[in-house]
Amino acid sequence: MKTSQLVRQLNRAGCFVVRHGGNHDVWYSPVTGLKCPVPRHGSREVPKKTYDSILERLLGL
Repeated sequence: MKTSQLVRQLNRAGCFVVRHGGNHDVWYSPVTGLKCPVPRHGSREVPKKTYDSILERLLGL
């Protein structure tokens, strides 16, 4: 999955960016009340394990 697709999915779930870093953004989830860094690498693929970890932390999946 590409970063842009992950960002779209997080936006739909109500998550939002708390701050921008160099290569990562920190996102907050009102669902879980947790923050998580999300890579911002343009059109590069997000590794499956990273993708799963982000969804688990921010969406509780």
